[in-house]
Amino acid sequence: MNEIESYIDQIDAKRKEAYIKLYEVIQEQLPIGFEPVLQYGMPTFVVPLNTYPKGYLNRTDEPLPFISIGVQKNHIALYHMGLYGMEELKEWFEREYAKRVPTKLNMGKSCIRFTNTKTIPYDLIGELSEKVTVKEWINKYETGYRNSK
Repeated sequence: MNEIESYIDQIDAKRKEAYIKLYEVIQEQLPIGFEPVLQYGMPTFVVPLNTYPKGYLNRTDEPLPFISIGVQKNHIALYHMGLYGMEELKEWFEREYAKRVPTKLNMGKSCIRFTNTKTIPYDLIGELSEKVTVKEWINKYETGYRNSK
């Protein structure tokens, strides 16, 4: 059993099925080049070091994170770094969420919190996942973070 399988295996029964479906939707919809790893204690889709050897925050042993999915005490959390750094993407997501989901969006800077597993908009998360390529994410990271230092 790998680290991601071990993480999923320990999820409580009432959220496990929704978590697996969310993970699979993201994995299937992400553009080619992102890879799943366990980072920061949760499954994370990253730009691997062989693609971006500078690493996250100049840490050459840490791949550049893009989307993480974690189970917290009262919700499933989806951390999408593009929502934090790409204003047009965030605005699109907020508009589409309001159109498609009857519950209010519970979102921080990059974190979407799903407290009710019955209202997770899997189709919308799939669309969100496919909107940014590895190259676009690296370019955004380079121009938005690295050059501001």
